[in-house]
Amino acid sequence: MEPINLTPHTIDALVARLGRWSAGRGPLYLLLAARLRRLIDEGALPPGAQLPPDRRLATALAVGRTTVVAAYDTLRQEGRLVRRQGSGTRVARAALAPEAPRVTETSNPLFLHLLEAPDDVILLSCAAPSQPPPELAEAYRSLVLPDGDLGYHPAGLGALRTAVAGRYAARGVPTGPAQILVTTGAQQGLSLLTRLLLAPGDGVLVEAPTYPGALDLFREAAAVPLPVAVGPDGVDVAEAIRVMERHRPALAYVVARFQNPTGTVLPPLAGRRLVEAANALGVPLVDDEVLADLAFAPESADVSLSAYGDVISVGSLSKVVWGGLRIGWVRGPAPLIARLARLKALHDLGSDLPSQLAATRLLSDFGPVLTARTASVRAGHDHLRAELARLLPSWSCAPATGGQTLWVELPHGDGVSFAQLALRHGVAVLPGATTDALGGSVRHLRLHFLAPPEVLTEAVRRLAAAWGEYAPGPDPERASLHGIVV
Repeated sequence: MEPINLTPHTIDALVARLGRWSAGRGPLYLLLAARLRRLIDEGALPPGAQLPPDRRLATALAVGRTTVVAAYDTLRQEGRLVRRQGSGTRVARAALAPEAPRVTETSNPLFLHLLEAPDDVILLSCAAPSQPPPELAEAYRSLVLPDGDLGYHPAGLGALRTAVAGRYAARGVPTGPAQILVTTGAQQGLSLLTRLLLAPGDGVLVEAPTYPGALDLFREAAAVPLPVAVGPDGVDVAEAIRVMERHRPALAYVVARFQNPTGTVLPPLAGRRLVEAANALGVPLVDDEVLADLAFAPESADVSLSAYGDVISVGSLSKVVWGGLRIGWVRGPAPLIARLARLKALHDLGSDLPSQLAATRLLSDFGPVLTARTASVRAGHDHLRAELARLLPSWSCAPATGGQTLWVELPHGDGVSFAQLALRHGVAVLPGATTDALGGSVRHLRLHFLAPPEVLTEAVRRLAAAWGEYAPGPDPERASLHGIVV
C-alpha cells in the first residue's frame, strides 16, 4: 500500500484513508486504533511517519480528544507508536521515512467507500443508478456472440462506435466511427487522456469544485492543477481564458453541462468563447459529458461544446443505464483516437465484448431508457429536496435542472468533520473540500438523489440526527484536503 504523505500540519490524506473507520461495533477509540493499526501494518503509515496532534485529529474526525488519545495509547502499548513530549506521535521502529513516492492509488473518499465491506451505511457519496433498467437485461438475453472474431477490439466494436458517433451527429456534431474510442467506463477514458497528454509538472486547468475522480488522475500523473472557480453559470470563462493565456496548460478539463458537483450549466455563448480561446491557444479541451443526457426538462437545449470547435469529449452509459455497464467513450480527432487506441491496447486489449454488444442494442432504441431514467432522477431530486427542507431547513441548496446530485451548503462548520459524524449515523457523504483544488467549498456537501425514496428519507433522517449532535470547531477559511491534488 502506498504510504500516506503526512506532515505535522496536514491530516487530510490520513482522514481520507481512514474510510468508514467508525461504522463497526465497539468503542470509538478501539475502532480508530484498529484502522490505524491496519494502515501501519500495510505500510500506508510507514516507520517514522508523524501522526497529527490529538486535538487536530479529533476535530477532523468529529470525536472527543480522549478518543484519539486512547487510540494512540493503545497502539503505543502495542509498540506500533512512539509518543514523546515535544516531538509528537510517530510510527515506531525506524527513523524518519523517506519522501513519499509518486502517488499510485486513490485517497479519494468517493472511491474508498466503494472498497469497504458492505454494511448498513447509506452511500450518498458515489452517484450511480441503484439498479439496471429491464432493457439492459433484455439486451443481454438477446445477445448473439460473433463467429470468427477473436474478441479483441482495442478501439471498440465497430457497431458500437458507429452508434455513439450517430448520437453526436444527432446533436449537431458530425462524427464518424474513427473519431470514437470505446472505453471501460468514462473513468478509463479520462485515465487514457491523462496518460497520453500529461507529464509530471504539466499544468492542467480544472474547475473548482470539480469531479474528484479527475483530480485523482491528475494527481497520479504529478500534474499541477490550475483551478478556476465555478459560479452559478458554470466555470468563470474569463478567468479560464486568462489562466490559459498565462500558463498554456497541457490540458483543460471542464464539465459544461450539469457540472459535477454543483449542477450548473455553462451558457452556450460562454461555451463558445471557451472553446474558441482554447483552440486559438492550442490547449486541448476535455469536456466531461457523462451527465449531459440527464436533463429534467425535455426541451432543455442539449448543446455539446464539440459543436463550437475542437473539443475532446468523454461520455458513458453508467449514469443513464447502470454503473455496472462499464461502457464509456472518448470522442476526438481521428489521429488522437488512434493514439488512444494503441495506448488502451497496452493495458487491456479492448473492453468487454458482450457489454459492447448489449450497449449497441440499447442505443438502437435509447429513447425509452433515457425517458425513464430522467423521470426517475427528477423524482429523486424533488423528494430529496423536500426531505432536506423538512428535516434540515437550515441547510441550503439550489434546485438542479439535471444531473444526479445536490450541492448543499451548511450554515456553519465544515463538510469534512461533519462527514465523519454522519458516518457514525450510517450515511456516507462527499465533503465539498474533496472536490476543490482551490481549497474552498469547505461548508459544502455533495448528495446524490438516485436511491429509492424510502432510502433517501432514511438518509436524511440520519443526517438530521447527526446534525443535531454536530458541534464544529472554529470555521476553517480553507480546506486542507490536499491529498486529492498535487
